Amino acid sequence: MAIPKDVRIDLSPEDIPKRWYNLAADIGELKPPLNPGTREPAKPEDFDPIFCKEIIRQEGSTERYVDIPEEVRDSLIYLNRPAPLQRAYRLEKHLKTPAKIFYKREDMSPLGSHKGNTALAQAYYNAEAGVHTLTTETGAGQWGTALAMVSNLFDIDTTVFMVKGSYIAKPLRKTIINTYGATIHASPSAQTEFGRKILKEHPETSGSLGIAISEACEVAAKDENTCYSLGSVLNHVMLHQSVIGLETMQQLEIAEVEPDYVIACAGGGSNFAGLTFPMIGEKIRGRGFENTEFIAVEPDAAPSLTKGEFKYDFGDTAGFTPLLMMYTLGSEFVPPSIHAGGLRYHGMSPLVSAAYDMDMVSARSYDQTETFAAGLLMARTEGIIPAPESCHALKAAIDVALECKERNEEKSIVFGLSGHGLLDLYGYEQYLEGTLPSSAKL
Repeated sequence: MAIPKDVRIDLSPEDIPKRWYNLAADIGELKPPLNPGTREPAKPEDFDPIFCKEIIRQEGSTERYVDIPEEVRDSLIYLNRPAPLQRAYRLEKHLKTPAKIFYKREDMSPLGSHKGNTALAQAYYNAEAGVHTLTTETGAGQWGTALAMVSNLFDIDTTVFMVKGSYIAKPLRKTIINTYGATIHASPSAQTEFGRKILKEHPETSGSLGIAISEACEVAAKDENTCYSLGSVLNHVMLHQSVIGLETMQQLEIAEVEPDYVIACAGGGSNFAGLTFPMIGEKIRGRGFENTEFIAVEPDAAPSLTKGEFKYDFGDTAGFTPLLMMYTLGSEFVPPSIHAGGLRYHGMSPLVSAAYDMDMVSARSYDQTETFAAGLLMARTEGIIPAPESCHALKAAIDVALECKERNEEKSIVFGLSGHGLLDLYGYEQYLEGTLPSSAKL
């Protein structure tokens, strides 16, 4: 049997992008972050207590392209970059759809997700600045895992505050993060003033990313030798993740495909931005993707785009961060404890929010029972068990493929497989047993 030429499109290590792409150069004037005290536009020095200088510079940059340091680019190879673009032939056959479905395989990183792309860059810049202690938050654990591992490459000590609901539901994340040499605490924790405050007021809380961010920022702000590292939301993270979309564009060119739909899950926005922003930039400049629809997919439990307000809000619960112009459910919102812990965030990246507000992207949301059903289908057709977060993009891709079937349209769909679900099997077990609760019942 001949293998179809587009079943898997691989690039060579030489094809790893040499520059990151920055949507801030093309999207138009953005509303700046505000100083939480003065409510005036934040100055670079306002970020000094938590970030190193180069991260602050990139956060405010409007350069279209930023060179990737050679050491970072070389290290991306060890994260299995370039990542394959694969066609889901067996899923297509099961759905009986005329649509072509492709997925970008971030699950093949040894870290299990796309998060290493920015963890590597942030660890490098902090080490270059002489910083050897980092704090961070993590939801489901993918980001904490990534930063814990790459910290070893730069002799950095890392402390991770993991959202309590996921910390309890996914105990092996603690084992992995400890194996990589980092310290991990369930958030809210007794390690910080804000954590103790939340525990006193809400002792049974499952926590939230907003709370975990507050704890990590508090530790960084109190120690001049410690910096904070963020896994999503801010512009510099979107920048580092653009390697995903830049690679994908090369692969689509090889396959001679211009997608009709590009789909990715969205919690804080890093995975969605990484896949779509380089293509959206091309569309803005009239260089392709004119007929492509970009779809962000979020959980019903934390639908910041589909049900949030576009306004200034804090990126954390305590109000340590600058105020960001974004779609938000409110910084004090604590989402239900769904298995897609990486999507349990109250707000959306300012850049993703701006693109959504300008109708450059659309959004859908799903209940977790629907997304696990999609994950099970992919496991039984493609042999891959997706992360609960990735199942949201998969569910939307399946729905779009079925819509194409109804209209008998031979469209092309690309979705981001942001990570594997091999540490999320408890959620799959619940789904198989019929005990997985609807998001609405949590």
